[in-house]
Amino acid sequence: MGAMIAGWATAEGTARYRGRFGTLAAEHFHELQGARLSTLGLGTYLGRDDAVTDTLYQKAVERAVERGVNVLDTSINYRNQRSERAVGAALAAAIGRGALARDEVCVTTKGGYLAFDSNVPSDPREYFMTTYVRSGIVQPGDIVGSHCMTPRYLRDQLDRSRVNLGLETIDVYYLHNPETQLDEVSPAKFLERIRAAFAALEEAAGEGRLRLYGAATWNGFRADPDGAGYLSLPDLVQAARDVGGADHHFRVIQLPYNLAMPEAFTRANQKVDGGFFSVLDVARHLGVYVMASASVMQGQLTQKLPAELAALLPGLETDAQRAIQFVRSTPGIGTALVGMKTVAHVEENAGVARVPPLGGDQVKRLFSEA
Repeated sequence: MGAMIAGWATAEGTARYRGRFGTLAAEHFHELQGARLSTLGLGTYLGRDDAVTDTLYQKAVERAVERGVNVLDTSINYRNQRSERAVGAALAAAIGRGALARDEVCVTTKGGYLAFDSNVPSDPREYFMTTYVRSGIVQPGDIVGSHCMTPRYLRDQLDRSRVNLGLETIDVYYLHNPETQLDEVSPAKFLERIRAAFAALEEAAGEGRLRLYGAATWNGFRADPDGAGYLSLPDLVQAARDVGGADHHFRVIQLPYNLAMPEAFTRANQKVDGGFFSVLDVARHLGVYVMASASVMQGQLTQKLPAELAALLPGLETDAQRAIQFVRSTPGIGTALVGMKTVAHVEENAGVARVPPLGGDQVKRLFSEA
């Protein structure tokens, strides 16, 4: 590995960062293990696998951290590792010119899916055989579809992500869509694999390669308890306690939440003490921070929203801002992630930071009146 930037998001660093933005609403920042994280985060999922998109993301990230956005979300499989590298280039540039310190920004990434390197190779099977199978990183039985979460594989992916990002320590490392494994393995076998994965991530935390870990999901936390791919958050937290003790590092989850996908708030599908509650309620009860993905549903909620929302979400200028405001205002949501690969989108979306999030009662009113 080459020289990498040391450090991680800290209480002191993020407080310093927050202090530079006196015009932003105080409520724009939420706490995660002492660090203050912006309620708007920049995502890097979409886009072509090309240098033009790399540059767009780099510029967007550099502008975002100048506009009060200190949560950057990516994944090793986003754009075949190019999104991680774009984030890394932007951070190196911002930190290098003194516009940002490492301890001021929270960087999150994910591992679990088999990822290509820069682009799709002409022979994908040969790439995977050479890179992962013949090297001994994975065994054929480890893979479900294109997903793997064995300890050896996760250690390999974590280190690749650290190199891509140029960071010694990743703030939050997610197990990416672990519910994928339930397509082929039993719930009991799944929990066995989860414990092994969590044990590896606890070890990585002890070595300083990551600070916290969690699960980034699509369907898992929104499904009904008897539905395919359902994930129990209490079971995952218990698995973390089993391998990491009371001071385990499983502290963050990510799931889709937006005006069209409100299940995290409205669906009581998580069982605690004999009753069923929403995943947001249970996360709060268990001390787990929630980051919402798909906050504007990949752009579908950035225009033509019902006119009534303008009155219910005051102080904002665009539908994109209103969609983001709904998400960041929902009780239990820590950060609303929005894919932003242009500076123009950053400028527009960052406008929500001037306005305090709504109260919980106002969010409930949205469901009844919108």
